[in-house]
Amino acid sequence: MESQVITVKGAREHNLRDVSLSLPRNRLICFTGVSGSGKSSFAFDTLYAEGQRRYIESLSSYARQFLGQVSKPDVDQITGLSPAISIQQKTSGWNPRSTVGTITQIHDYLRVLFARVGRQHCTNCGRPITAQTREQIVGRIRALPTGSAILILAPVVRGQKGEYRDLFEDMLKQGYTRARVNGQVLRLSEDPRLQRNTRHNIEIVIDRLTLSGNVRPRLAEAVEAALTLGDGSLIVQSADGGRAKPAAGLSPRGGDLLLSSRYACADCGMGFEPPSPQLFSFNSPAGMCLTCDGLGTKFDFDPELLVNHPRRSFVTGAIGLTGSKIGRWRRHIYRGVAEHVGFDIKTPWNKLPKKAKHALLYGTDNAHVTFEWRWSGGVWRHGGKFAGVLAELHEKHRKAKSALVCSVYEKYMRRTVCPDCQGARLNRQALAVRLGGRNIQEVSAMSIADAADFFDALKLTDVEQIIAEEVLKEIRGRLRFLQDVGLHYLTLDRAAPTLAGGESQRIRLASQIGSGLVGVLYVLDEPSVGLHARDNRRLLDSLERLRDMGNTVIVVEHDEATMRTADLLVDFGPGPGVRGGEVVATGDINKLCKTKASITGAYLAGRDEIEIPKERRPVTKPAYGRSRRAAKSKTTKKQRKKA
Repeated sequence: MESQVITVKGAREHNLRDVSLSLPRNRLICFTGVSGSGKSSFAFDTLYAEGQRRYIESLSSYARQFLGQVSKPDVDQITGLSPAISIQQKTSGWNPRSTVGTITQIHDYLRVLFARVGRQHCTNCGRPITAQTREQIVGRIRALPTGSAILILAPVVRGQKGEYRDLFEDMLKQGYTRARVNGQVLRLSEDPRLQRNTRHNIEIVIDRLTLSGNVRPRLAEAVEAALTLGDGSLIVQSADGGRAKPAAGLSPRGGDLLLSSRYACADCGMGFEPPSPQLFSFNSPAGMCLTCDGLGTKFDFDPELLVNHPRRSFVTGAIGLTGSKIGRWRRHIYRGVAEHVGFDIKTPWNKLPKKAKHALLYGTDNAHVTFEWRWSGGVWRHGGKFAGVLAELHEKHRKAKSALVCSVYEKYMRRTVCPDCQGARLNRQALAVRLGGRNIQEVSAMSIADAADFFDALKLTDVEQIIAEEVLKEIRGRLRFLQDVGLHYLTLDRAAPTLAGGESQRIRLASQIGSGLVGVLYVLDEPSVGLHARDNRRLLDSLERLRDMGNTVIVVEHDEATMRTADLLVDFGPGPGVRGGEVVATGDINKLCKTKASITGAYLAGRDEIEIPKERRPVTKPAYGRSRRAAKSKTTKKQRKKA
């Protein structure tokens, strides 16, 4: 039979003095007392440490070698102990890839949701694109009004230059007689003459038919031929060429309906891989922005830091890292750039036009620059591309093997938002998938409260609802848990290193509530730290929910509301350090208030209180450039003189 009591005998860890205590299981227990009285030593270094040690010892010898040794706490005996989980007040780590969404696993469910029911859009033109079976395409066309006269077109050329005489001849040999060239339907037998240097759009007319009850076999054959010829895409157009009002269901732009059997844009001709959960992960090469490697930021040279001496010219040391004396070879390269752009290389940096500064720093792109090397034998001309000073510095920084050399370069570098993804971390294809009109980054940038409202109001089709039912259930549940612990203001893309200790602890608490574990001993370290008073009740409700699930919750806390909510209070003291390490009182809040040796009980009962000072020191703003200590001492002198 399972023990209903956790019994500890002779705990001597740190400053504990042979503490023996019996704690009921499946209760919310609060350890309180003055700071340094031994409550954390009993909760974390005794109960939790022994629970971890026993768990590790239950594993095989092969598994234990990877976990390391855990020392046994200084205690005589502990019985009735459950598997223990510690949720301490510490940051979630310094990994810049960790976010609130990844810690709570909400981002993992978002990736699955967007991959399965998200709607792909073209990264170029923004048009929705979907992958459909041939039967779905036929059904979509048959859903148009009965009696509509339509053309089935196969796109073969999209925005490319050329005359395409060979293409027209080949289509004639295959039995096709018409084509829509740049929006106009022409006969191929008339030998359409196209301008070679003009971009053209060419679609072959597969069939012209009127939708009626017995048109399905012919329509299916036309769709099959159009998808084969159009590389998986076809266009349905009104037979009048779009001059009249198109039939219902067709696009007003020329009466076109774009359909595709694969993830490709029929308008731009761009093809895409079918969305997968990896596409929405900024930790995977399939989804991350390749410019910033999925970090959203770049550690790059800052031009404002690079230009040390703006009154000097570029060749005399305006940029300190290039040196005050530039050799003849590099000088003739920079002179060629100046002649190509049209400025004097000897002009001071602060008087150069923006175009000249951009060319020197970022290069001349793909422009061909002519360089002249002058020597006694004449002039040697050679050409090439100029990548810019920043590219040269990046290469030197990358090849530097000394930490000292790297530190010199990094003094002129600054972390900035990625210019390609604008901090979204994902590539363009991932950001082109939308759900409810938003992509995954826009959802992650919402506050948790707004994200919960978004998913509650999300409307899906019947099929999409069946696919996303379980995923949406997990997302909504975890968002609700985060709201319950008072973290409604955080965003899912908030980086883990920027979280406070109390926020990290409550995030882990919300994750534990969502995991649904039963029969566990949870040990928490002051979860109310940094929490607004109006959200404290929601936190306590979460702790009570964790208890009601069948767990034992031990909270090390100074908060009065937590003490009054707890099922059992254990007051450590009577003082800190060597004057503590004992259990002063155990029971409910009334017993604590009646115990004279309990300092906590005296404050709870109102016998002691912290008086509000009658006079407060005036708050003065320190002068610019002066330390706070100097300003404080100056204020004190003024007060003394006035007194």
